[in-house]
Amino acid sequence: MNSKSISSSLLLLLAALIWGSAFIAQSLGMEHIGPLSFVSIRSFIGFIALIPVLLVIQKIQKKKLLSEPSAVSEKSPKASKFPKAIKGGIVCGIFLTVGMVCQQYGILYLTETGGNIGKAGFITTMYILIVPILGLFFRQKVSPRLWISVALAIVALYLLSVTDSFTISVGDSLLILCAFGFAAQILATDHFVKETNGVLLSCLQFLFCGLITVIPAIFIEKPSPEMILPAWKSLIYTGAFSSGIAFTLQIVAQKNLHPTVASLLMSCESVFAVLSGFVILGQVPSTRELIGSIIMFAAVILAQLPSKAASK
Repeated sequence: MNSKSISSSLLLLLAALIWGSAFIAQSLGMEHIGPLSFVSIRSFIGFIALIPVLLVIQKIQKKKLLSEPSAVSEKSPKASKFPKAIKGGIVCGIFLTVGMVCQQYGILYLTETGGNIGKAGFITTMYILIVPILGLFFRQKVSPRLWISVALAIVALYLLSVTDSFTISVGDSLLILCAFGFAAQILATDHFVKETNGVLLSCLQFLFCGLITVIPAIFIEKPSPEMILPAWKSLIYTGAFSSGIAFTLQIVAQKNLHPTVASLLMSCESVFAVLSGFVILGQVPSTRELIGSIIMFAAVILAQLPSKAASK
């Protein structure tokens, strides 16, 4: 690996650390405000945090276009693409809302029942396995190795979530739904990002996620400044750091890394979630949870390894 690859790997690990530790911030923030209010406010903060990133990227793109006049007609953004970005932002925002709201309620149930927050990181990471499975509906090919990963994930999910009475808690069920929501959001993003700017699409999906959740939050949870202000650290961390800074690190780092290496590094988010729960909250996973976490991580890693055909 060259120096660029090493520095990019470290940046992506930092992004994974921010995402993983954000689970703790989400748990602590809900000591003061409800899940819908938390999702809405952090989404608006994420939208605002990504605006400077969007402006910087557009400035860089303009400089490139000026230095390459022949490419102006092909690469310059067209006004007709903005409606597509709006449409993509709405669709992606809806799926993002499903993922974030289910995740937030799932973490709330884990917190109230004394569950391990780190478990939420591993169950959420299932979206990496769900994405190619949902891709079957769009006639995307799936390697046989993925089905092995799915089998491992089912075993891991049993160890992590299924009780001795063969039931799954409400919190874990919501986290599984959240993984499906994020998987659908990734597929929607993959579709719309081909027609518009990726950062603009991300900005808009955060904006629409905030708009979708703000009205039910006001009527159901009735948030007030007295409730929001004590949670400001958690909101800033999940909104500005998890969405703005970590997303920027991902954009910068992925340019110098192979997609497989990048996805493997980003999947460390689940490991950092467990470590953060241990360091910050003093939560120690049980033997069963630890084995389930290891199997789930192995399933995620196996699913992301390139096939021989893909390598060629």
